[in-house]
Amino acid sequence: MALVKHNNNSLSAVTSMASLSTGSMTLIKEQTASSSASISFVDGSGGVVLDSTYPIYLFKFINIHPATDSANFMLNFRDGGSDFDATKTTTFFEAEHFEDDSGAGLAYNSAADLAQSTSDQRLAGNVGGDNDQCCNGEMFLYSPSSTTFVKHFMARISNIRSDNAEFDINVAGYCNTTAAIDGVIFKFSSGNIDAGTIKLYGIKDS
Repeated sequence: MALVKHNNNSLSAVTSMASLSTGSMTLIKEQTASSSASISFVDGSGGVVLDSTYPIYLFKFINIHPATDSANFMLNFRDGGSDFDATKTTTFFEAEHFEDDSGAGLAYNSAADLAQSTSDQRLAGNVGGDNDQCCNGEMFLYSPSSTTFVKHFMARISNIRSDNAEFDINVAGYCNTTAAIDGVIFKFSSGNIDAGTIKLYGIKDS
């Protein structure tokens, strides 16, 4: 980043200043759940941009709390049709540590990955429904408007499970289509999203 220079040495005497960089990340849309069945981001709807404007998009999940205890936080993509059912191949591994220190581990979870499936992808499993339980994290989506390449995504989630275990979850994969991805939906496998905020950012070229 370029160094901003002032026209004299004392801040109290500054009479002019070069414009400051606005940064490479731009907030596009913020949505807050309130007993919501799902939260979706669709290009061209409600001020959402999910096209060639940015090469990388970032979703941030803040205090996502389920209405139903032990529900899975899920994701899916739309590839030009009306349904969120893009074909995906994914990986899923997680580290765990129980609150009472009764166990810990690191493992690949083959029950949570997908192989050429249109099903929803799990981002966090068995999210706790206690008043103080939730999951947080982020997901990157790369070049969703490309009509040449498949569309990669990567997510990392911190989840307090219903059995009081902390899970550090890593999900990665790709939508196996050369059609543009123009929508993303988030929901729980059972019940509503009781509370929480999801923010969508666009990241400029480096």
